[in-house]
Amino acid sequence: MKIVMLGAPGAGKGTQAKMIADKYQIPHISTGDIFRANIKDGTELGKEAKSYMDKGQLVPDELTVKILLDRVAKDDCKNGYVLDGFPRTIPQAEVLEEALNNLQDKIDYAVNVEVPDENIVRRMGGRRACLSCGATYHIEHIPPKTEGICDRCEKELVLRDDDKPETVQKRLDVYHEQTQPLIDFYNKRGVLKEVDGTVDMKEVFAAIVNILG
Repeated sequence: MKIVMLGAPGAGKGTQAKMIADKYQIPHISTGDIFRANIKDGTELGKEAKSYMDKGQLVPDELTVKILLDRVAKDDCKNGYVLDGFPRTIPQAEVLEEALNNLQDKIDYAVNVEVPDENIVRRMGGRRACLSCGATYHIEHIPPKTEGICDRCEKELVLRDDDKPETVQKRLDVYHEQTQPLIDFYNKRGVLKEVDGTVDMKEVFAAIVNILG
């Protein structure tokens, strides 16, 4: 079972990917993690990726897919895997598809966690963080005992720049421009499955399990 997770930043696809990986005993693979692992281990692919990153350049899609294929060739992926954060664009999806075709392989499911922009802006705008001890809260879902004060260390809680509505909306605009077309791409291949990401996390997961069987 080879799965691609789709969804806007803040839609909760990473959380769902981890839950899928746990239930089906398959690896949760994020490109960030495998880049870091290859760079840390000093592999040839890692050195090549690092040469781009050191210059502040994006790692080319072909190299990203090479690193990804190297990861999914490992024994723990024989029953499948969940890809989280890749592909992000149509060219990446095409390079991945071609590489898998060459191995007589393909993506079985592209699961899109659907959440409207306004929900995401509200969800992320409600986050609060303690810069002192690293604790995180949400003013609606996990509020601190005293408003604006960390339960653990009693320091002030802040709204991170990343979670400010204008920043979140910019990230969503980039997502709609670059990643939204992937929904059509996987729909044409007959593997797209959509779930309502506005409901409780457990309900979202139940809907995904219902699809995957």
